[in-house]
Amino acid sequence: MTRLFSTLTNAFPLWVVVCSGLALFFPDLFTWFSGPWIVYGLAVIMLGMGLTLTVRDFQNVVKIPRAGVIGVVCQFGIMPLLGWGIATVLRLDEIDPMLAVGLILVSCCPGGTASNVVVYLARGNVALSVLMTICSTFAAIILTPLLTKWLAGTLVDVDAWGLFKSTVQVVLIPVTLGLLVNQFLPKLSEKVKPFSPLVSVFAIVMIVASIIGQRKDVILEADWRLLAAPALLHLGGFGLGYLLARVFRLGEQNSRSISIEVGMQNSGLGAALANKHFPGTVAVVPCAISALYHCIIGSIVAGIWRLREAKD
Repeated sequence: MTRLFSTLTNAFPLWVVVCSGLALFFPDLFTWFSGPWIVYGLAVIMLGMGLTLTVRDFQNVVKIPRAGVIGVVCQFGIMPLLGWGIATVLRLDEIDPMLAVGLILVSCCPGGTASNVVVYLARGNVALSVLMTICSTFAAIILTPLLTKWLAGTLVDVDAWGLFKSTVQVVLIPVTLGLLVNQFLPKLSEKVKPFSPLVSVFAIVMIVASIIGQRKDVILEADWRLLAAPALLHLGGFGLGYLLARVFRLGEQNSRSISIEVGMQNSGLGAALANKHFPGTVAVVPCAISALYHCIIGSIVAGIWRLREAKD
């Protein structure tokens, strides 16, 4: 049974691609998985990740603070500049100026909670990923509006309390609970661990397919530049994040975590900010497409790393 769970989990990229294709033509199969379902799904996943962590894991991360610092600097350095550069080179403003604003906005957002799941599946350093998500989320309260103002010429207000509340609900509480169970109820933890990665795969696949189903008209009718821009943004984030981590000799697990954290943005936050500050415009569209791309790219990257380890 354990081998079956492992095989199904390692087929992560296949499930994402197949269900994403189905969502374009049969959206109702997946669009029900939205709103609170996504929050509950991520919380369950984070609980499962917490079951794999120990206090020592976080102590080891604290011993290499440069890893977290490098990751957060890349998050708010590489991604915003990439967003601005891609929007400029592809001339998104020729289609609609608000498309450029939307791309820059999502590039200035912190790492998303889905990144922790992908790091978990990619067998990276989950403790580092969780800490980076928390740090970048809190930093976003100040940096997201400032960077958006600087690069897009427009200032957005970030709901600081909303960010804090969602981070506590989706990341801090379930991870801490899982860690405590692992620490004090190890037998229960061992029973859950074999199938928790597969639960994570199911949730991520449903989230990606739901996003595609909800935005299928936008995706199918989009100009090629609008489809290319978010793809280039996230591919650049994954690649440069990994490269810089290796340059600083952070080790394979830490490099995977930084690559994924940098490459995956909180596109949901970007979409919420776009809807709030630019209602009735197309600024939300790059955010929606971004949510699709970073999950698909992250899924494929995680699958490749898992298969590579399985062969070794």
